[in-house]
Amino acid sequence: MALAHPLDGGRAGVLVRSVDATADGLGRDRDAYRRLMAPLVGRAGALIEGTFRPVRPPTHPLLLARFGLHALRPAASLARGLFQEEATRALFAGVAAHAVLPLDRIPTSAFALLLTVAAHAGGWPVVRGGSQRVADALAAELEAQGGRIETGRTVRSLDDLPSRRVALFDVTPRQLLAIAGDRLSPSYRRALARYRYGPGVFKLDWALDGPVPWQAPACGRAGTVHLGGPLEEIVAAEAAVFSGRVPERPFIIFAQQSLFDETRAPAGKHTAWAYCHVPNGSGVDMTGRIEAQVERFAPGFRDRILARHVMDPAALERHDANCVGGDIGGGLTDLRQLFIRPTRRLYSTSDPRLYLCSSSTPPGGGVHGLCGAFAARRALRRAPWGS
Repeated sequence: MALAHPLDGGRAGVLVRSVDATADGLGRDRDAYRRLMAPLVGRAGALIEGTFRPVRPPTHPLLLARFGLHALRPAASLARGLFQEEATRALFAGVAAHAVLPLDRIPTSAFALLLTVAAHAGGWPVVRGGSQRVADALAAELEAQGGRIETGRTVRSLDDLPSRRVALFDVTPRQLLAIAGDRLSPSYRRALARYRYGPGVFKLDWALDGPVPWQAPACGRAGTVHLGGPLEEIVAAEAAVFSGRVPERPFIIFAQQSLFDETRAPAGKHTAWAYCHVPNGSGVDMTGRIEAQVERFAPGFRDRILARHVMDPAALERHDANCVGGDIGGGLTDLRQLFIRPTRRLYSTSDPRLYLCSSSTPPGGGVHGLCGAFAARRALRRAPWGS
């Protein structure tokens, strides 16, 4: 099960692999959910290929038009217009909140639809042994092709790099300006300086003396649990963050992979992590508020905590300078910066030998590798390789 979204009183909305099975659990919204999702899931490959790329003429115009009909509405409006059940509205709102935007804004429905399509078409997978295994596999492939990885060095200027014909930077605009600003044109520097970062996150990791005691049994079978109550609470929480305030009841993304991967915890024990959105650079300790939200839907959770690890926005930025102010998405993903990021040049810079390949380029943050792939293709086409 990809996702559960609990509500007070032991109820929960549930997202499973099958569109029909998910719809059957949504009461009066069964038919509306099936009408919305089935056509998109049926052509998931074409939809993802058409949306997870830089803007260009569509190869599947009718499919993208159908998607856009709903995607260009704010998530709160779409949920209220299509669905009647509190659980369905909350389920949709929770997925939309991955956009890290107020839910009365475009393109929050686009995020909700694409993530839901992905859950139905391929699931939200868990990497056995931990997410580090993804990086290890990529590193092994690079080295097998003759590449070399060097870590433990801070690059403060282009002089810190070895001799090269082209350089691709997996950094956000702020770091590129610091490293290569003197090689960039004044107009391009000004464009990078105007790039906007989004809210940060406050993250907790727990070691637990047993599984989370969810009140709604379905939550104990889900890899991801969204904690935020009904639609109205999620709307209020995300609006507060965007206006610079920390919500008393934050929306929380909660993951419990040790339920499905026994390598992540000793026998009989479990691990979990969660984060909530906070204003960029916030110094407010959200530990108590996050754990209160979990306790709200899983009474007795606090009694199972053996240890916790806390990362506020400042700690996240120290861990990875790309997380500016705790922004884990490489920059705000509102309509203005969703497709044109960080500038109209996208992956190219004003220097034909320098390229950006980070989540600050299309299609933005996510475990897809497409920013690097598109940047590499651009460099292969346009860089002055012969000189």
